Amino acid sequence: MNINPKQLKDRILVSQGKAIADFILRNAKVADVYSLEWRLADIVVSSGNIVAVDTTNTFEAKSEEDAKGKYVIPGLIDAHIHIESSMVTPSAFSDILLPRGVTTVITDPHEIANVSGAEGIQFMLDDAQKSEMDIFMMLPSSVPSTPFENSGAILKAEDLQPFLSKEKVLGLAEVMDFPAVLSGEPDMLDKLIMALEANVQIDGHGAGLKSNQIRGYRVAGIQTDHECVTAEEALDRISQGMYVLIREGSAAKNLKDVLPAVNAHNARRFMFCTDDKHLDELIKEGSIDHSIRLAINEGMEPLQAIQLATLNAAECYKLHNKGAIAPGFNADFFMIDNLESFRAVSVWKNGQKIAENNEMLKKEPFQNYLSKEITETVHLPRLSVSDFSIPITNNGTANVIEIMPNQITTRKKIVKVPVSDGLFTPCTEKDLLKLAVIERHQATGNIGLGIVNGFGLQKGAIATTVAHDSHNMIVLGTNDEDMLAACKYLESIQGGFVIMDEGKVMASLALPIAGLMSDKPANQTVEELEALHGALHLIHPHLDFHLFLTLSFVSLPVIPELKLTDTGLFDVVNFKHIPIQA
Repeated sequence: MNINPKQLKDRILVSQGKAIADFILRNAKVADVYSLEWRLADIVVSSGNIVAVDTTNTFEAKSEEDAKGKYVIPGLIDAHIHIESSMVTPSAFSDILLPRGVTTVITDPHEIANVSGAEGIQFMLDDAQKSEMDIFMMLPSSVPSTPFENSGAILKAEDLQPFLSKEKVLGLAEVMDFPAVLSGEPDMLDKLIMALEANVQIDGHGAGLKSNQIRGYRVAGIQTDHECVTAEEALDRISQGMYVLIREGSAAKNLKDVLPAVNAHNARRFMFCTDDKHLDELIKEGSIDHSIRLAINEGMEPLQAIQLATLNAAECYKLHNKGAIAPGFNADFFMIDNLESFRAVSVWKNGQKIAENNEMLKKEPFQNYLSKEITETVHLPRLSVSDFSIPITNNGTANVIEIMPNQITTRKKIVKVPVSDGLFTPCTEKDLLKLAVIERHQATGNIGLGIVNGFGLQKGAIATTVAHDSHNMIVLGTNDEDMLAACKYLESIQGGFVIMDEGKVMASLALPIAGLMSDKPANQTVEELEALHGALHLIHPHLDFHLFLTLSFVSLPVIPELKLTDTGLFDVVNFKHIPIQA
């Protein structure tokens, strides 16, 4: 917290009525997140902080506004997000969500770190400084996420240590490599000890972990989990002293399933997060405001939902001046007309009104100054159609990845697949398509091949460099020729998304910042993203789930059950590679 003696003295004097405040929002129906009550009061602000929540109408200010009895809520906090998944930079991301009342986010830049290492983390920190939103960062713990794939960087404890002195860095991000934790591997122990000695937060990633494995996480000092998909999992984490982050993103939508775990006795151990959410959905739905609306619709008392989205997250991450409308807290709050729609009509950040009617009041000119280490990251080997061939020499039975719409988990299936001349042949009627993950950081030539069910693509191919977490190139297709063309085109634009059919580009979105983020303003990026979705429906007329985001998680080998990396088909349950042939 940066504050000088004069500012502190001014705040104290104003709080005692001995000096004039900077601003007062009068007649506000204030959300008291401590007592879970609504209080009609004046919010008194000095030097960016709340100095009084007054019911006596005795304070004076240089400027004031009448809330006319409207609800006023503390600024919302997204407890865990990968901003890169929005496909825009932190500063552009800020301008999208501040008008919705999201004033603080805690982000893990492990997407860009897996591509560009420490330079990627520094880029995110630098760009975040351009935003009015408070963007705090957790240091990526798993770069690469496992030793069973190839990323663009390797980060050890000594690489992360210098970042701990940064003001906006809060701790160690989601620890994904659970075998490394539970077996006490030296590199992982170094990172955990680094965080424990610094007395900072350590986030978890307990996807599919059993209760005894969570016990090992807790013993290691890991304090949170955002991977719960059932109420039972959430209650187990809470009983072992963890915080649970209820996730509602683009691919993983877990709120309705996890919410029944929350009750009056344990509610202070829950908060909301989005984890990964695409730009178009952020614009249409919002983020934590959307979670609150869903929670209220599911029957949660509105003040309880607000507490999860504000105070709980602030206290978990030791943000002692955030999360409430009370003396001594940052003057971050927003006003809504009603609890049903829960849409911000005005937003204040540090006591200054910054947004109204879903628009920023002041827009800085968009600019980006980018290095080649950040923008030239897609390097493929020389590819040919034969690189996508999958030999099948048995009776045709194969290990197949079955995707689950709107989930990032998959199932392992054994299926008899079509074979022609000893090679697997994609079949749209049976929804058996070809999948490839190609190492794109060092042009090593690594290509992982697999068969996938559930995407429903009817023709053509789709390729992207957004492929969690190592962000190699992943391509899904109905034929080898379009898969090859899609990969070559994606390299030419240095990453992003492309839809290819009969050798022609139907739509594309360039993401030249590490192959993950656009170098254009958010409004232009979302227009191109919408065109991409439109083209997708031409080759998948009955699409009813978020295909791009689901595809981007098929390569993440820490989420059950079966995934594909650049080194081959990976059985996450048994944590080993398996052949395509069953």
